Amino acid sequence: RVTGVQTCALPILLGCLAMYALLNLMSLSGVSFVCVVSVLGYCLLPMVGLSGLSVLFSLSGLVGNVLAGAAICWCTLSASKLFVTALELKQQQLLVAYPCSLLYGVFALITMF
Repeated sequence: RVTGVQTCALPILLGCLAMYALLNLMSLSGVSFVCVVSVLGYCLLPMVGLSGLSVLFSLSGLVGNVLAGAAICWCTLSASKLFVTALELKQQQLLVAYPCSLLYGVFALITMF
């Protein structure tokens, strides 16, 4: 039987490992796993706010979809900016933002359903 903790732990672990591998391939200086986990976790804060709202209100309508999209965009923009700045990846923010948006999209789906 799969519990709620296991449902959230698997995307976190796989997402952090995938971003770690991707950023090490993209940057010349490399990045530590702790840095990737820290940035992804710090930028998850808007999703925590969304989950707090989901306790009070149902997110299954248009307003919920808009709020989830805004949270995904906010998380993605902040994480990709931090990675691009820290690793000196000039003009590669969109390449970093795409996998970030997929990762945060999974968390939004977990929050909404």
